[in-house]
Amino acid sequence: MATTMDLRPWVQTNGSKIILYVWDGLGGIPYGPGGKTELGTAKTPNADRLLGQASCGLLEPVYPGITPGSGPGHLALFGYDPVEYQIGRGALEAVGVGFDFREGDVAARLNFCTLDAAGIITDRRAGRIPTDESKLVVAKLQQAVKEVDGVEVFWTPVKEHRALMVLRGKGLSDLLEDTDPQKEGVAPLAVKPRDKSEGAVSSAKIAQKVLAQAMKAIAGEKKANGILARGFAKRPHWPTMEERFGVRAAVVAGTPMYRGVAKLVGMEALPATNEIARDVESLAAAWDKYDFFFIHYKHTDKAGEDGDFEAKVHYIEEADSGLPALEKLRPDVLIVTADHSTPVAMKGHSWHPVPALLAARTARPDGVQKFCEFNCKTGSLGLRPSMYLMPLALAHAGRLAKFGA
Repeated sequence: MATTMDLRPWVQTNGSKIILYVWDGLGGIPYGPGGKTELGTAKTPNADRLLGQASCGLLEPVYPGITPGSGPGHLALFGYDPVEYQIGRGALEAVGVGFDFREGDVAARLNFCTLDAAGIITDRRAGRIPTDESKLVVAKLQQAVKEVDGVEVFWTPVKEHRALMVLRGKGLSDLLEDTDPQKEGVAPLAVKPRDKSEGAVSSAKIAQKVLAQAMKAIAGEKKANGILARGFAKRPHWPTMEERFGVRAAVVAGTPMYRGVAKLVGMEALPATNEIARDVESLAAAWDKYDFFFIHYKHTDKAGEDGDFEAKVHYIEEADSGLPALEKLRPDVLIVTADHSTPVAMKGHSWHPVPALLAARTARPDGVQKFCEFNCKTGSLGLRPSMYLMPLALAHAGRLAKFGA
């Protein structure tokens, strides 16, 4: 496995600026015309031009053959070993939406889903119902299920078909299995404890009662008549990016989950919309306040999960259109990469390494003409763990001192 190094003794400040631009789920596999990937098919003139001053390569988010969730994929890009810093998605959503997430609370990310008359899942995302419609479903839950067996229950809308459930009470455990089977044509799973400890067993029973009452409350909904729970988690206490790497960091992400993972490592959240032009403007407005900027683009991942090749190509091109405005800020390091691959052919996350380019005055250009998976594998960054990207960014920004005499 990859090894980590404590960089703090060599971190130095110099006023340099780093931008990490993440095209979520960017990587693909051959599927389109001519056997190309989505990225290989898309027209990316700005990323291609950046290659003239960039090193490129492929990144493995967690470990060879391991398919990462979005949380681990982003933590690795931030320089945190995703195996050491593990977290359930519930905590990421809770922090991302600004919920009053207290010590001992257990949060779970929810997907509203569609069930048939027999209780079988026919759509894991309830047709991606709009957020306004989802809020109405959450309002029903807020009225119907407030307390179970002495445990307070909180419900919060997130975005589209996503919502948040938080349990608050004494002795709760987050060692609980997901109820999402990750496929359609089967029933939701029951909440099960991950071990036989008293806290896990009793918490699983409470969570199952909560979800059973919740499902009863929304059974009459046409689309969002079921609930799938994922990532039961308590809030972790992690060192910040400023503590580890000496950078004041900010996040521009329109989706709460990505704000959440960034905030857990000390990033401050800037206004965001998921519209790249407006999000770049938000970043630019805070340019003098921070050293490191993480800007997130979601639509590429969504199109991959939907299995829509043309849409993913379109959104890659839209993401590419945001680069000139970022370049105008004259960052010392500009990185374009992804948290994981979401091939259209697979309609979900995959283990495939993701393409990356690192543009900087100190970079060694690789002579690559087109930003895509197959060209990046020939680049000088090679194939390496995603968590090594942060030290490289710091080095190219002049933020790491010489090691040894």
